[in-house]
Amino acid sequence: MTLTIPVFRSFDQAKVEEFYLGFLGFAQDWTHRFDANAPLYQQLSLQHPTHPELRCVLHLSEHHGDACPGAAVRIAWADLATFQQQLLDQQYRYARPGLETTPWGMREVRLADPFGNRLVFAEDLPEGA
Repeated sequence: MTLTIPVFRSFDQAKVEEFYLGFLGFAQDWTHRFDANAPLYQQLSLQHPTHPELRCVLHLSEHHGDACPGAAVRIAWADLATFQQQLLDQQYRYARPGLETTPWGMREVRLADPFGNRLVFAEDLPEGA
């Protein structure tokens, strides 16, 4: 297995674009609708700018039953403090994520999307930190 792709439920494409594409910097890889009045299914991805091995791929679905709002995914990320500062610098109205050092030896940035899904960006702490 080379890549696991979680599916998140979504309800509003404008909010997907504002949060995932605008705020977090994801790219929209592709979209699919069975017809003009059907729910949207799409793939988004986020590539780490300096670590090409780090890439997050998500599927967002408006289809009833595809996923339950409130799901969570952990995303391995490097240089998390820089990423967190970039997010803060945007002064996004709906999220000002903190940088947490956990008792289990990681740094984490936790975010909730507009649909209640949770994204946890995480990196191991350096030795001795």
